[in-house]
Parts: sequence; C-alpha cells; structure tokens
Amino acid sequence: MSDYAKPLPRGEDLNGEFYQFCKQHELRFQRFQDCGAWRHSPRESCTACGSFNWSWERSSDKGQVFSWTVIHRALHPGFAPHVPYATVVIELAEGVRLVSHVLDLDPEQLRVGLPVAVVFDDVTPEVTLPKFRPLSQSVAV
Repeated sequence: MSDYAKPLPRGEDLNGEFYQFCKQHELRFQRFQDCGAWRHSPRESCTACGSFNWSWERSSDKGQVFSWTVIHRALHPGFAPHVPYATVVIELAEGVRLVSHVLDLDPEQLRVGLPVAVVFDDVTPEVTLPKFRPLSQSVAV
C-alpha cells in the first residue's frame, strides 16, 4: 500500500495510455497524421480535421509556463501540507498544454514564459506523474 495521499488519475481508455507512457518515463501526446495537430487530453478524433488517424508521438519534454494559480486552501486533505502551492499550465514545444506542478520553485518565482523540462515522479508503484522543473534544474525525481 502506498503512502501517497493525493488523488490519482484514472487509468482508463486513452487517458490510461497516456499514463502508461509516463510510467515508462516518456511524455507522449496524440498526433493526428492527416493535419499534424498535437492533442492533449487524448480523444478518438481530431477537433481540427475530424481524422481518426493518429499515433502517440514522443514530446520534446520541454516547454514553458503558460499560466498558474496559487492554492491557499486545500480542497483535498492530501494537499493540506503543501499550501500554498501552484497548479501550473505548461505549454509544451508541440503546442499542447498540460496541467502540472513546477518542482523546487516557490509560487512567487513563477513567471510566464519560464522554460521548464519534464521530470517523472513515481508516486506509487502503478502511477507516474509528469511534473516539471525550471530548465536549468531538470533532473530525475
């Protein structure tokens, strides 16, 4: 049994496939072959061209802070020891956006455009979450 007290993502359907790649320490997103669009959250068809012709493509693992919000009151007891903390929207080089956390950085140090790179956090034996560090600090968790 894990001591991890925060909610975990559902490992179902295409979302489950995304997290299986994370478990392998690979950040992959859907890419539609007909129009070249990258997609996250995954879905069966492209909202741009309607195609069902897609594959999982490896990300560059680099991006930048797009936006964030600072949480001062935990809505789940697992987050209470960490307040205040920032939930951050990362825009990857491929153009997809992912909600995550930037590690080793206080919320007041965040800025739009801050370069980041993915690191993988094996939070339980079954679940690995993609998180980010400022580019100069990117190493395995």
